[in-house]
Amino acid sequence: MHVRKTFEHRGVTLAHGPFRVRETEHVCACGCTGQFADDGHPQGDGGRGGHPLVRRQATVAQLLLPRSTMGYDLMAYVGLQRFVHYRQREEIRASLASRWGIEISTGEVSVLAAKFCVYLKALHQAHAASLREVLASDGGWPMHIDATGEDGRGTLLVIYAGWRHWVLGSWKISTERMEAILPRMTETAVLFGAPCAVMRDLGRAVIEASQTFIASLDKPIPDLGCHMHFVRDVGKDLLADSHDALRSLFRRFEIVAGLRSLARDLGRRIGPGLVDAREQVASWLEKDAHPYILPDGHAGLAAVRALTQWTLDWTADGQDEGFPFDRPWYDLYKRCMKTCRATEAFLSRPHDETWAYHALKRLFRIVSTVRSEVPFGRQAAILASRAQLLDELRDALRLKIKERGRNPGSGGDRTPPAEVRSPETAAAQLQDIETAIETLTSSLRERRPGRGPACDTREAIDLVLDHLARHGPSLFGHLMALPDSLGGGVRVVERTNVVLESFFHRIKHGERRRSGRKTLTQDFEHLPPEAALAINLTCPDYVRIVCNSLDELPAAFARLDAGHRDLSLPARTRAAASPAESVTSSMTTVDRKFVRTEALVSRVQAATRSRSVRRCSWREASVVLCRT
Repeated sequence: MHVRKTFEHRGVTLAHGPFRVRETEHVCACGCTGQFADDGHPQGDGGRGGHPLVRRQATVAQLLLPRSTMGYDLMAYVGLQRFVHYRQREEIRASLASRWGIEISTGEVSVLAAKFCVYLKALHQAHAASLREVLASDGGWPMHIDATGEDGRGTLLVIYAGWRHWVLGSWKISTERMEAILPRMTETAVLFGAPCAVMRDLGRAVIEASQTFIASLDKPIPDLGCHMHFVRDVGKDLLADSHDALRSLFRRFEIVAGLRSLARDLGRRIGPGLVDAREQVASWLEKDAHPYILPDGHAGLAAVRALTQWTLDWTADGQDEGFPFDRPWYDLYKRCMKTCRATEAFLSRPHDETWAYHALKRLFRIVSTVRSEVPFGRQAAILASRAQLLDELRDALRLKIKERGRNPGSGGDRTPPAEVRSPETAAAQLQDIETAIETLTSSLRERRPGRGPACDTREAIDLVLDHLARHGPSLFGHLMALPDSLGGGVRVVERTNVVLESFFHRIKHGERRRSGRKTLTQDFEHLPPEAALAINLTCPDYVRIVCNSLDELPAAFARLDAGHRDLSLPARTRAAASPAESVTSSMTTVDRKFVRTEALVSRVQAATRSRSVRRCSWREASVVLCRT
């Protein structure tokens, strides 16, 4: 080897900080062409044409990214902080400066985070065979599949291994379509083996994709529908119309606005003495004598104000589960009815015409509208009867009300996870659920009125029976038999897609923490799909397979570039990338910028002002379309 050249360049790593390195390039004395690997062995055509065979320093190759001054450990740190801990760019910059004395720009932080995603995906695919062996040792893996987004944009499709809690694949798709979902399911099965079951929601696209995917397999597997999605879909179909009608009535008669106005006026009238008046009301509530007589002075106004605010606090009656399990406008209706009856009790007793009783009469006039108007009672009765059907279905599926204080994204299935339940207990529970569903189906058929005025009850029962007929087969089949080589027995697939819903909740919670925005439309549109793979680095068993430990993650990234120091992995990935998926209904940021360009707007305006175009009739336009 002869020395080709010696040059100096800068580098930045967490282990060394900012430094300068003098690197020597060697070229083969015999004129061989090709490329040396980082271990010193030649690669390429072995002298049959090409570039001169050059060997660079192996130590530098293990530290710095190709054609970059940044180190692998710096890129790994930035990626973990961004996609696992959801730190802002300025937070990452401040941490690097204070802990390691490294000064980089926010733009460089974004570049390193993007490169981290590319390397992480390549590392995930490079160890697909090892991950596949581990999944096979578990007796297979249930495929949980779902997609999420924000306001119809930035749709993120994720395939999740339910028993291991690993993300096996994540992609950005334009919208939930069977043509976009099916290839991803097939790709995941090729890399990690066919799943033992598919757990999905009840969307039409994912149902078609799941059935087509299962039909392509050599061995059929269960196609399971999420119990929680099933109950939620039935509840929305049952309660949406009457609940929306009740909401429209409250807005039409301005009930909430009147209550808020009353509470605000009473607070202003009491003024600075509000704290003392509240204490007097608390003392009045502790007394048993004269329960239907308001206290005197500001305490009476504070008592009416407290009753008004209690009516406005109708959301406290819900379980924080969302519609249809929570029916907030029906809860408001019930509170208004109770307030109306309570104000009647106070007004029926002898009293003086004080300010407190004037305010009480004003409160009665507001809430009595709910009782006097016929539409309120009719819609509330429909909602109550249909809600009873939904509660029966939920009880049959053993989906209990979740405890207070849990995350909304954690769902409502409070059964223990499959890993801690014994197979006997799980089998008995599933058999109990199947029996309860059969009993409920028979009961609904018996209770269904064949004719007469009970048309709403008939329609509600028909709706539940129709859902059971269409989705009933996908509600059962969660027991997976293990092969004899693994000791036999059975293992249970989760009855819901809650594990994946909780995963999405974790990502959105982290993104809201990072951006400070409640609506994540823009964030999800620019979020790389590999961000979901980064959550795998919180699983010790996954980390042990792909890089042994997080401290060795930079070395694992460096091995991906072995033999390719002339071109970085992101550049190689872009060169081999497949054509982008065509967008259907969703408009991305690129499309939005393009349709707002001055050239396009000017061309459209010029065409509209053109006088050479004759206005054609609808019939003529139809003929032209048929010809084309």
